[in-house]
Amino acid sequence: MIDTAGVTARLAGIGRLGVAFSGGVDSSVLLALAARALGPGRVVAILGVSPSLAAAERAAAHEVARHIGVAVVEVATHEGDRAAYRANGPDRCFHCKDELFTRIGDEVVAAHGLDAIAYGENADDARRPDRPGSRAAVAHRVLRPLADAGLDKAAVRAIARDLALPCADKPAAPCLASRIPHFADVTPAKLGQIELAEAALRRLGFAELRVRHHGEVARIELPAGDLPRAVAEPLRGEIRAAVLAAGFRFVTLDLSGVQSGAFTLPLVGPAHA
Repeated sequence: MIDTAGVTARLAGIGRLGVAFSGGVDSSVLLALAARALGPGRVVAILGVSPSLAAAERAAAHEVARHIGVAVVEVATHEGDRAAYRANGPDRCFHCKDELFTRIGDEVVAAHGLDAIAYGENADDARRPDRPGSRAAVAHRVLRPLADAGLDKAAVRAIARDLALPCADKPAAPCLASRIPHFADVTPAKLGQIELAEAALRRLGFAELRVRHHGEVARIELPAGDLPRAVAEPLRGEIRAAVLAAGFRFVTLDLSGVQSGAFTLPLVGPAHA
């Protein structure tokens, strides 16, 4: 097993810890390691809930937390009330994380007697220019034990497998707002369309995907290995019908495959992942 002593050392001395938790592999590994280091009764998983969180992701997060044995506290976030978030510039994630950490500070820390808050940034994330949410973490003094211990994405996934976490092989699942091109407004209606379309495609057997929202056009990103079956009948027709039912008028398939940071990286610089 990969050495996790660096994470444990960074949690030493904390009486009660809150982990900003999404159910993704990074925050799940952090939650599991914190529960192991401090005891599950001294750790709280904090899940931000808003229209940008798909219902399936919310349910999956609760499942992972139950597996780890840590209680979940849901916090309603209102990033959509912030004009800067709705404007959807490359710093949108900053405003989202700032809202989350503000709500945690106002509603959770005192109520649950927490001494610190941590989140699941890994060492690869820390090197990427398209992660403005990290600025919010710094401003709110949120800990990042995985990154500070030098654990990159590959190491985090290996730990998740060693711990037999149910999300160990889960594809990355950024929030629904990441599917909307920068400078196009983020609205609950658009987020709802994206959620419906992606849920329908998962029911058709696609595990990793993005539905990018370009007004009347849905641009579907799938791994290269899924493209041949996606364009073959009858699945092609089923995909089209499912996406049109979500409220789009046109359906396209992007031959470039799944692209991390597709909207943000061209505006802020190359990836370092």
